[in-house]
Amino acid sequence: MSFVVRGVGTASPPFRISQVASVALASEYGCTSDEQRRQLKALYRMTKVQSRRSVVLDADDPDGATTLQFFPPPTDAADRGPTTADRMARYESDAPPLAARAAAAALADAEWAPETITHVVTVSCTGFAAPSVDVGLMRMLGLRRTVARTHIGFMGCHGALNGLRAAGGYAGASPDARVLVCAVELCSLHFQYGWNPDWLVSNAIFADGAAAVVGSGRPSGSADEWTLAASGSALLEDSADLMSWRIGNHGFEMSLSARVPGVIERDLRPWLNDWLGAQGLTVDQIATWALHPGGPRILEACADAIGLDRESHAVSREVLGEFGNMSSPTILFILDRLRRRQAPRPCVAIGFGPGLAVEAALFR
Repeated sequence: MSFVVRGVGTASPPFRISQVASVALASEYGCTSDEQRRQLKALYRMTKVQSRRSVVLDADDPDGATTLQFFPPPTDAADRGPTTADRMARYESDAPPLAARAAAAALADAEWAPETITHVVTVSCTGFAAPSVDVGLMRMLGLRRTVARTHIGFMGCHGALNGLRAAGGYAGASPDARVLVCAVELCSLHFQYGWNPDWLVSNAIFADGAAAVVGSGRPSGSADEWTLAASGSALLEDSADLMSWRIGNHGFEMSLSARVPGVIERDLRPWLNDWLGAQGLTVDQIATWALHPGGPRILEACADAIGLDRESHAVSREVLGEFGNMSSPTILFILDRLRRRQAPRPCVAIGFGPGLAVEAALFR
């Protein structure tokens, strides 16, 4: 595998809310007592998120007076908010423009004209529509009508790494291929009403965003270019019930077991040793780590399993604090910052998703 990254771009919705304002707003949808309000505040503090962006915010309001017209306050304890059909209609209208902004930024970074793209790989797990984001990118960017399209759907936070693997396959099959990978997620569309531990965690940490990468199989000749050299994947043992993402009548519903960090600590390092060994490397030879911040506990469990100090995943914590967990685009936000800061290589990116699955990518 050899996929040379030529450009990276990111995009966020226009309006942002602080975590302090967010918890004040969320308490209106799920808390029925002062004790629950105290617990919710503690949970939001523990996320280490400072602010998030969302397509459903009506304005920037750091004081917490923002209203969510898309999510009217519950009328009674049985009110679950907008239907999944309502949420999918919003996904269909808002996801393609956000994805197009990220893709346009990646093309500009590479100094490539849109009509030179031969393959498009889209990644998303927070919405369904047809025609969808891929066709939206073709129309909004002016891609050729003959561009080959592939969609990586419903794989969760590691989806962008699956997208890069597909891009590497296309680039390996044809050195002349120019591939655009674009991940877009509107996690906030799945905000859940009521007092449910799994839903409270999702409400507290997830956010919206898009990120894109363009590349090919041909080196540019620059010493600074990042090349995807290998990818790896594994299902962790006895973990099928630890993380799920299912479609309900009022949005997609996430469940996340408190056992996830422990399983990561137990199983990640042995698998990494085997996978990196097959690439002729050891864990100690990896100069930079891009760890998906599924949450502070998952991030710390990943670092502890590998044996990393706090500084080694500073960029992951930085992105989590500024944007929250945007699901699949998040790892590309992290890689974008590492690349622009000329972080040393080899670099390994790691993400997790339902399964419980781990995906990794090696950049040289």
